[in-house]
Amino acid sequence: MDPSELTAIEAARRLHEGALSSEELTRACLDRIEALEPSVQAWAHLDPDYALEQACAADARRSSGAPVGPLHGLPVGVKDIFDTRDMPTECGSTLMRARQPNRDARVVSALREAGAVIMGKTVTTEFAMYAPGKTTNPHDPAHTPGGSSSGSAAAVACNMVPLAIGSQTNGSVIRPASFCGVYGFKPSFGAISRSGVLALSRALDTVGVFARTAEDLALAAEPLFGFDACDPDSLPQARQNLVAAATEEPPLDPVFAFVKSPVWDQADDDTREGFAELVEELGDQCDEVELPAPFDEAIRWHRTIMYADLAKSLARFYDKGAEQLSEVLRGMIEDGQKCLAVDYNRAVDMIEVLNAGLERIFDRYDAILTPAARGEAPASLETTGDPIFCSMWTFVGLPAVCLPLLRGSKELPIGVQMIGERRGDARLLRNARWLSRKLAG
Repeated sequence: MDPSELTAIEAARRLHEGALSSEELTRACLDRIEALEPSVQAWAHLDPDYALEQACAADARRSSGAPVGPLHGLPVGVKDIFDTRDMPTECGSTLMRARQPNRDARVVSALREAGAVIMGKTVTTEFAMYAPGKTTNPHDPAHTPGGSSSGSAAAVACNMVPLAIGSQTNGSVIRPASFCGVYGFKPSFGAISRSGVLALSRALDTVGVFARTAEDLALAAEPLFGFDACDPDSLPQARQNLVAAATEEPPLDPVFAFVKSPVWDQADDDTREGFAELVEELGDQCDEVELPAPFDEAIRWHRTIMYADLAKSLARFYDKGAEQLSEVLRGMIEDGQKCLAVDYNRAVDMIEVLNAGLERIFDRYDAILTPAARGEAPASLETTGDPIFCSMWTFVGLPAVCLPLLRGSKELPIGVQMIGERRGDARLLRNARWLSRKLAG
C-alpha cells in the first residue's frame, strides 16, 4: 500500500514498529501533493525540503531511543490562521500577506511536542469567513470544498496528509468535512486552546481536526486537549483519553435522537432520503425528537454574536483597508457594527438556556443525529456552501463529529453530523466509531 493511503492509526503503528519511517511517509504524502495540488490547491504554504527535514529528525530521534509522542513522525496540515514560528500565517487575506509570527499557536506547539511533522499551511477562506480561497473539491474540481477550513479538509480527503487542523466559528469544520467526504471533529467549546489562532468570536471559536476515521480523530485531538491559561475560555479539566475511548466498544449499543432541527425545510432531497434510510437502518435505536420552540431562534442568536464579534475583532482591518476586504465580509462587519448591546447579551445568555434543554435529551439518548450540511457540495467555486445546519450546535458549544456516511445523486459525499453532550467528547468519538462500523458492516 502507498503509505499516503494509511490511516493515521495504522501509520503510527507502523512507525512505532519500525516497519515505516517518517521520511518514507512524508515523501509519499509529498508525491501525492505533487500529483494533485495543481487541481486541488489545498496549500497556502508548502516547503517540501523543510517537511523532509522534520521527518528525518523524527526518524533520528526514534532511532536514538529517546521518548516519542503519539503523533511522532506523522505529517499534519495546519490551517493558515494558526501562528507558526517557521512559516507564514496570512489568514487568507492580502492584508496579512507575508506575515511571519515569532511564536507558535498553542495547538502547533502541542503538535510538535507530540512529534508531528508540520507539513505546511492549508488554505483558509478570507479571515476564516465566507469568501472562498483557491481550493477545489477533491471529488469534483467544479464543486466547492466548503469552508473555511477548505484546505485542511481537501488535503485529508485526497491523502496529502493523514491529519489536519482547522477551526469552526459557524460550520468551518463540519461542513467541509461533509463536502470532502472525511471525518471532522469540533470538540466541546474550550477543550482545545485558541491561543495564537486568529480570533473572530470569543463565544464561538473552536479548534477542530480532520481525519479519515473516527479513531484517527481521537489520535489527533488527544494531545491537543488540555487547559491553557492564555485562553480565557479553556476548560480546567483533566485530559481525556480519547484514543482508548474511541477504540473500545460501548457497554451498551447506543440509542440516538434524530433531530431535524428548525431548518429541515432547507435540506436537499438527497439528504432527506439519506436520513430516512439511516433512521430505518437503526430501527429501535433511533427516535425522532423535536426540539422545543426556543431552539427556533438559535441561528439568529448565533448570527448576532458572530457578526458583532467580527465587527470588533476585524475592526483594524476594516478601518485601514476595507476596500481590500471581500464584499461579503465587509457586509458582515457592517451588520455587526449595528448590533445593540442588549441583543448581544441576550443571545449570549441563551447559550446556557438551550444547553439546559439539551441535557434532558442526553438523559435519554447517547447522541443526536442531524445533517452536517444541506446536501452535496454546491457546483460552484464562488461559494463555500451554507453552514446553517451547523450554526445551532456551534452556538451551544457541544462537541460534533461529521461522519461521511451518505452519498447524493451526483455521487458526492453527504455527512451525518453526530452531536454529543457537553464535555462528552470521548463518548461521542466512541459512538461515532460504533455507527461507522455498523453501517460499514
